Amino acid sequence: MTAIARQQGLSLIGFIFLLILILFAVYIGIKLVPIYLNHFSVVSEMRAVASEPGSANLPPSTIRRNLMTRLQISYVDNVRAENISIERGSPPQLVVEYQVEEHLIGNIDVVVKFRRAESLRN
Repeated sequence: MTAIARQQGLSLIGFIFLLILILFAVYIGIKLVPIYLNHFSVVSEMRAVASEPGSANLPPSTIRRNLMTRLQISYVDNVRAENISIERGSPPQLVVEYQVEEHLIGNIDVVVKFRRAESLRN
């Protein structure tokens, strides 16, 4: 009776359940991490375009073309030209708003929405 009361640790079923949970979390990470790495590339290229001298005085089509060229070089596929806008104000801002849909399991999908604004430099 005392030997059973002193047993500690996981049973085989408990270990398998824990392993399934860990593998599911890793699978979700494998699906989501590239989306966020792509977003960090978008932010980096936005900062580069917005910090160019005189970027606030350029026409919106030129700013959009410059950013799209940089994004293509960085292999970013999720952002299209219609996702890029220029908000005039004080100071003007370069805004990129897009969403990424990723298939997970069966009929379960994840939608990640991003919106980033960077002030343009005079």
